[in-house]
Amino acid sequence: MSVAVASYLAVFAVSALLVLAFHRLLRRGLAPTRLVETRTPADLGLAYRQQRIPTANGRTLHGWLVPAPAAAPAPAVVLLHGWGGNAETLLPLAPFLAQAGFAALLFDARCHGRSDEDSFASMPRFAEDLEHALAWMRRQDGIDARRIAVIGHSVGAAAALLVAARRDDLAAVVSIAAFAHPRTVMCRLLASWHIPYWPLGWYILYYVQRVIGHRFDAIAPLTTIRQVRCPTLLVHGAADTTVPVSEAAAIHAARGAAPVQLQVIAGSHDDYGEVAQAAPPLVAFLRAAMPTGGAGPGAPLAPNC
Repeated sequence: MSVAVASYLAVFAVSALLVLAFHRLLRRGLAPTRLVETRTPADLGLAYRQQRIPTANGRTLHGWLVPAPAAAPAPAVVLLHGWGGNAETLLPLAPFLAQAGFAALLFDARCHGRSDEDSFASMPRFAEDLEHALAWMRRQDGIDARRIAVIGHSVGAAAALLVAARRDDLAAVVSIAAFAHPRTVMCRLLASWHIPYWPLGWYILYYVQRVIGHRFDAIAPLTTIRQVRCPTLLVHGAADTTVPVSEAAAIHAARGAAPVQLQVIAGSHDDYGEVAQAAPPLVAFLRAAMPTGGAGPGAPLAPNC
């Protein structure tokens, strides 16, 4: 073997190792921080059952099933947190849902809370977990399978819109603080890391799309909102600096013929202040979409945009 060939092979081997190390570092940097719940529905005075729900890749999800207080079959809501969150994230909404007559399932996506670990987490995998949670919910006694809605927060909201775009059996969707496009989220993250877009940032976006198996354009809420057929409520905090409220307006503007409403409320990305003020419009929207027995449907929520 000539010296030139040996040098070429050595450079190639070192370059390959550097690329592999970079990929490993990138996956580690994009992995969510796992936070385990410190409260349960019982802390809010709610009866519940702890569940393990099967999902893709032979994994299971941790969840809490809060039964409806009224007679069966009851309408139900499946709630999905955002990146780095867990079932506790949306737990403050559970008492309001129970009071309105809904059963509720709050669960942890893979790599979050008490759910199983997997090779990576992504918005499409959030959607995959949500699909399995919906299938599990439909099989439960006392649940009206024709009246099941979804509430998602942040990445969970984008996943909820992705699921709703793929199926026509959801009663309603509530999207809280969804981003308009994954590319904008990634670009904000790269900027916070002081990584220039070209060439490193461009390659990171390319690599992430290859790993998750989806093009950002195909799964972006700006795309999926046009394919959603059920009543949809976009909720966004006016003081959200993580995902600007302008992104909610952009999603709403891209809705096409879909029955989509936009509600801007006080609060930031993760903190909506007084839940007692934020929850009633959300519950009224759900009751209009799937009336519960006894109290009757709530008044439809008028868009404020």
